[in-house]
Amino acid sequence: MSEPQRISHLSTNGDTQAAGSVAGAALRLDPLQRDALAAPIGAFAAAARDPAARTGWQDLAAAVAAMEVPQPLLERLGAVVEAALASGQARREGGAGAELAMRALFIKTPRGRTAADSVASLNTALGALGGQSLRAASAALRGPGVYALTLETSRLRLVIGFGPDGVRIESAEVEVG
Repeated sequence: MSEPQRISHLSTNGDTQAAGSVAGAALRLDPLQRDALAAPIGAFAAAARDPAARTGWQDLAAAVAAMEVPQPLLERLGAVVEAALASGQARREGGAGAELAMRALFIKTPRGRTAADSVASLNTALGALGGQSLRAASAALRGPGVYALTLETSRLRLVIGFGPDGVRIESAEVEVG
């Protein structure tokens, strides 16, 4: 049996741009997204002790109220949307419709696009397992909120990492020959 070949090009750590965005282009919101964002942005602004930081949140609040968020504020918007979804605040305060609207919005932010791209890369890598029998599968705790899943067939060993920053391929070894 030949030596396993390590594949590193499946890594999902690249920087990406928001879906459908062009450098400098603004992201348009719908009224449901605008309404769902008002409270979380207000909370972030109120929590900011530094006047400059508070101004950034106020700028975001004004952009959201106008339903058009410029490119420089998209990272900040992504952080708010992510927090509202992860905490359950979007659903609690706005119902299922607000949660769905925030999920759709999240994918359009740089943070959401990076997460979606990492899942797409994972699905591509998992496609290599198609038609093969699973020989072994195991999970490991790597740290608080960080896990690894190892899947092994006769031709492929794939290690997938899961953590607060998303999912990524940690390693892939393919039998050649």
